[in-house]
Amino acid sequence: MKKLIKKDQSGFTLIELLVVIAIIGLLSTLSVLALNSARARSRDAKRVADIKQVQTALEMYFNDNNTYPSSLTFGSPLASSSVTYMAQLPNAPVPFDGSGCTAVTNSYAYSQSTSGASYSLTYCLGSNTGDVTAGLNTATPAGIQSPK
Repeated sequence: MKKLIKKDQSGFTLIELLVVIAIIGLLSTLSVLALNSARARSRDAKRVADIKQVQTALEMYFNDNNTYPSSLTFGSPLASSSVTYMAQLPNAPVPFDGSGCTAVTNSYAYSQSTSGASYSLTYCLGSNTGDVTAGLNTATPAGIQSPK
């Protein structure tokens, strides 16, 4: 008895399947790396936006009270006796990013000048964001100053 063998069978070989799986693996690895980078840039953009919002609230506070607040508690509201300037002061997003930032510097720090006529807000960026450079930065009533 002769066995009948079809010679026109179509299908994928093992090598072809392995090549396709390797290509899919490479593409998924690249997309995960790009996603992580986008997340880090997003956290830095949030840090800059947070600081600008706090600056705006501080200026409104100053306009009403002729002084800046003596202290701020991030995560709590910025309010005077009758006006709420910011419902909740933001906390720095986590995790910290970049080589210049650490778990200690990944926070927003506020200090008022002794006369109440000025303040400084410090924060850390993992990478350049717009015209703000990476590392520790300071915001004052004059704007955001990046280290030179």
